[in-house]
Amino acid sequence: MIYNQQPKTMAEYNFVAVDLGATSGRVILASFHDADVKMEEVYRFPSPIIQMSGHFYWDLPAIYQSVLKGLKMVAERGVAVQSIGIDTWGVDVAMFGEDGELLRLPYCYRDPHTVGAPEEFFKRMPREELYERTGIQVMNFNTLFQLDTMRRNDCSALAAAKKILFIPDALAYLLTGEMVTEYTIASTSHMIDPRTRKWDEKLLEMLGLDADKFGRQVMPGEKIGSLTDEVRRQTGLSAVDVVAVASHDTGSAVATVPAEDMSMAYLSSGTWSLMGVVSPEPVITERSQQLNFTNEGGVGGTIRVLKNICGMWLLERCRAEWDNWSYGELIAEAEKAEPFRSLINPDALCFANPESMVVAIDEYCKATAQPVPTCVGEYVRAIFESLALRYRQVVEMLGSLTGVKVEQLYIIGGGAKNDMLNQFSANALGVPVVTGASEATAWGNIAVQAESTKQLGGFVEIMQMCSPLLESKRYEPQDKGLWQQGYEKYLSVYKEI
Repeated sequence: MIYNQQPKTMAEYNFVAVDLGATSGRVILASFHDADVKMEEVYRFPSPIIQMSGHFYWDLPAIYQSVLKGLKMVAERGVAVQSIGIDTWGVDVAMFGEDGELLRLPYCYRDPHTVGAPEEFFKRMPREELYERTGIQVMNFNTLFQLDTMRRNDCSALAAAKKILFIPDALAYLLTGEMVTEYTIASTSHMIDPRTRKWDEKLLEMLGLDADKFGRQVMPGEKIGSLTDEVRRQTGLSAVDVVAVASHDTGSAVATVPAEDMSMAYLSSGTWSLMGVVSPEPVITERSQQLNFTNEGGVGGTIRVLKNICGMWLLERCRAEWDNWSYGELIAEAEKAEPFRSLINPDALCFANPESMVVAIDEYCKATAQPVPTCVGEYVRAIFESLALRYRQVVEMLGSLTGVKVEQLYIIGGGAKNDMLNQFSANALGVPVVTGASEATAWGNIAVQAESTKQLGGFVEIMQMCSPLLESKRYEPQDKGLWQQGYEKYLSVYKEI
């Protein structure tokens, strides 16, 4: 989609985006007044994970209370709110009983109970058949494997569940009393047929479930419901509509990518790096299955053909061990370090959730006969260079799948602010890198809401209105020979450990 249309003149419209990430959430207020568009982060709060009885859980009640606090702060602004949209990470679910009550805290996708779960499932359905049915990348925490693990473990909450709701749908239910399943978030579950956009009945049957266990399906732009009387009393808002957006945060973010065709790859850069292309149809082939690419739902009926890459999770976990140095300090130290001294596969299993990320990097380097980093700058440079080289590896995979050469990479998300990593990415890929909105997820959330009013024009036109706030920067490839040598070294030390 190309943002080149002229904006309309309009009255004032205000939209609230509830944007929840794996480490923090925000309540954001966006205002459209004539040609003037503003966005403000009203409230930021943590996304708390509770470690208890050998498991990791999302503290959903605490997250909900934080959302209410943010909505109350919006109400105190005295603005008329048109709608609210919610996006979060994918795959995780909450379970509600016959009486509509939350049965227990939802598992966090990083919980170890699904280690080995795909292999258990493949004993009953071959991996190849599962991919043909869903086109989804095999990751042990996908909803399918979570639910199958709960079934095998005789989970009492699953047995008692009247409804199973994804996290954004669970929050929408707590706000409106309406139980729905938004399509893009459901598409991350490994249980949706990407051709029909419906549940795969055979997979549900294998889990002992049926489609009635989930809320009615809604698409981005559909109204879910209005705030309940209880929520209105607690927040001071009126009966504001909650509108389904692309509830999977990456779906909202990728909606902002101005891609005409598959020659522009996107990278949603944050805790996870999600790299892919926007396609009108799913790409489900023997080769895409071998390369473990996924097909997830997008705005406007598009498919996000992508691969999940472990992103800034690596550095964030190291930062926690280094007393949270600022990014400026970390990058300054990395600039002093020797290039390509130590490289890692960012997606190696050992980096999924180690007790110490620093130790995990050390052990990987030892296992691949590389020097172990000796200072903060060497760790940071190893992470950034390895991510950039992994991006090249995935871009080459994309080209082999689509038959289209990637000529530009468009980076969105928090990582769009990382000049060093962006330049490294251009160097590694040998193509220009252009950054889009660091707040792409929020903008995608808001644009779907704005479009649903039928008053502000189409999605493309709305993004054109927002374009003055979408800071863009271009990075040209440098040091081609040096980075080719770096890539050859990366491939030589690439392991799945």
